[in-house]
Amino acid sequence: MLRRFSVLIAATVAASFWVGVASASVLPDPLGISCSVAGDNSFECGSISPRSTAETWDGTPIDVNVALPDPGTFGAGPYPLVMMFHGYGQSKLPFTQMKHYTDKGYAAFTMSDRGMAESCGSVASVAADPDGCEAQYIHMLDDRYEVRDAQYFAGELADEGWIDPAKIAATGGSYGGGMSMALAALKDRTMLPNGFLVPWKSPGGTPMSLTVATPLAPWTDLAYSLSPNGRVLDYLRENPYDPEHIGIMKSSIINGLYLSGNAVGRYAPVGTYPQADMTGWRQMMDQGEPYQGDLAYSAMLSEITTYHSSYYIDHSVEPAPILMAMGFTDDIFGVDEALRYINRTLDQYPNADIGLFAADIGHQRAQNKAADGIAFFNLQDKWIDYYLGGVGSKPDNNVVAYTEVCPNSEPSAGPYTADKWADLAPGEITVEGGTTDQTIEPDGGSSDVAADYGVIANTPCASPSGAEEPGTANYESAPAPAGGFTLLGSPTVIADLEGGGRESEIAARLVDVAPDNTKQLVARQLYRPNASGYQVFQLHPGAWTFKEGHIARLELLPKDASTPTSPLNLANYGRPSDMQQQITVHDLVFRLPVIESPGALGGLVKQPAAKVLPDDRSLVDLAPGYGSSQTMADWVASRPGPEPVPTVAKLKVIGPAKAKGKQVKVKIKCPASASSCPKSRIMIQGAPKKKKARGKDVLIGTKGGVTVAAGKSKMVSINLTGPARKLFKGRKGLKKLPVKVYVNSTAGESVTKMTLKRVGKVK
Repeated sequence: MLRRFSVLIAATVAASFWVGVASASVLPDPLGISCSVAGDNSFECGSISPRSTAETWDGTPIDVNVALPDPGTFGAGPYPLVMMFHGYGQSKLPFTQMKHYTDKGYAAFTMSDRGMAESCGSVASVAADPDGCEAQYIHMLDDRYEVRDAQYFAGELADEGWIDPAKIAATGGSYGGGMSMALAALKDRTMLPNGFLVPWKSPGGTPMSLTVATPLAPWTDLAYSLSPNGRVLDYLRENPYDPEHIGIMKSSIINGLYLSGNAVGRYAPVGTYPQADMTGWRQMMDQGEPYQGDLAYSAMLSEITTYHSSYYIDHSVEPAPILMAMGFTDDIFGVDEALRYINRTLDQYPNADIGLFAADIGHQRAQNKAADGIAFFNLQDKWIDYYLGGVGSKPDNNVVAYTEVCPNSEPSAGPYTADKWADLAPGEITVEGGTTDQTIEPDGGSSDVAADYGVIANTPCASPSGAEEPGTANYESAPAPAGGFTLLGSPTVIADLEGGGRESEIAARLVDVAPDNTKQLVARQLYRPNASGYQVFQLHPGAWTFKEGHIARLELLPKDASTPTSPLNLANYGRPSDMQQQITVHDLVFRLPVIESPGALGGLVKQPAAKVLPDDRSLVDLAPGYGSSQTMADWVASRPGPEPVPTVAKLKVIGPAKAKGKQVKVKIKCPASASSCPKSRIMIQGAPKKKKARGKDVLIGTKGGVTVAAGKSKMVSINLTGPARKLFKGRKGLKKLPVKVYVNSTAGESVTKMTLKRVGKVK
């Protein structure tokens, strides 16, 4: 289902074509693969059909191609290496695309990832090597397997003298972009099957390192990109997946990917391979809510985030230089997949070499105009040529953006450039929702509009009726003044949302309503709300000009779907919730980042306001480049209107729990949405796994009269009981223990599970 970028790549390759003049008398055989001499005297080693396999580190036969440059022009090597990776449901790249790099004097390598096509994915490939292919399935780009395969083959090429082990580039689109990101994050390390990281060395012991990566439309958090909960904020330093808000399945995307992989590869039988139970995972998501509290779902999330997503690779080592290309209109891997990784990296490594190219490119709904593709591939060449060959000046570590323009015959607008994402949009337009509440009804929305905005069978510039859809909440800007304004960034929503619960969803869309009452989709999001209270979320970044007389409308719907739920549904962008509730929207504020400067358009454009920090998660520091923020409690206090009705809430245990000395400490919080939290008693119990105490709860500690002000948090110290001290005391004492933390008050009782860790000597 993934759209290939062959037209764009072909345009770039054709632009750089030239012919060598020399040939070698003896044909090389890199990785043991036979070679032939191409018309330009480069060497093409491998085949397109049926296969040319080499054994990887665990004996699995992997279908590979290697291309070497003309030795008469570039010498006998070793050469810089460009590793080229394919998309999901595809296979190794052809020599026609590898030629772009051999023409520059680079070696090129490509492979079909294990479990796909002729790498134990086809019936014929399994029959050709049944022992080597035994139990080898699609691993969904596992750092321990597919990524290690690529590193292993690069190491073999280094040992054979074909490539420079310190001059290696990685590039690819979509699935291949994910591979490139993982290689960049690992840089000079390899992940073993047990998850341990060790130095990346060739089979012969040569140290290896990635030099540069240029991924196109990659992911950094696969779980979020395919099942988003809408809780990524582009102004936060860190954006890990929040397991307390399980995401909404992108039905057509997940099911389409599943079918495309199944067509060219092999999935493990359900339940037989927990590291990549592709069929079982898809079936589990398709079963629908409730997801929260499902241990199998939690195990799936843990597996995907730990071993299949570059964001979660240990980042104690600065990544290799990265140029990331992302699509504003890419409904699979949006621009925020890059921002998540960039924000944390630049905070930890301010001088890291990392760039972002964003345009109307990528997967479905993207127009992929040839000029945008050429602009990226020219920039990609600049990065690869500089870091591999020292050619040209050092590329800028900045952001380059082109905005979406319809129809396809019109060129994209731009480029717009900035040193950081935070500087790309200097102004902000704010839409106030007013005092009138609106509701999102469980059955709201228009199936016709959802079909027009679908993913697989879509028209990028679809313009359905601009009428408000029934049962939805809508918030509109005034018509754009003369000259219009241009959105460039993540639209932000701050509102009091009541009644949804954690199994409901909000499908948010930003649309351009034209004077003829048609509307164009600009940005969208799938969001899992809290049950109640003020919340902040963003739509995926967009880039669009609202022309004079056009209106920016925020639409909040209960679903982004045109049909009822069904197995292997290919029509719906998001899966409708099986537990959708009515949601009341109060006091909404909508912020649009724009390229116009503060004071422009007769004062309509303002200085960007302080960023609102959510109060329902940890790790809420600002990313580099953002100047000011305010807590959610401060935001709520600043809102006008009648005095709120006092609300009494239970204290929340937000962890962590730590034991040291004679005490255990645990962090608690009173929600900002509450007027107060009553005095509470905290009790901690745990059940050791030792045989003598198995099944017996041990009282760790208890404390009464605990108070915390609304919107505040604090660490509470609780004296350890004698039995608890005995459990943790001494060198043979427990280092950690699963516990339950009970909070009792007049507001009720809550129970929170967590791990109590010993962080010092227990007396």
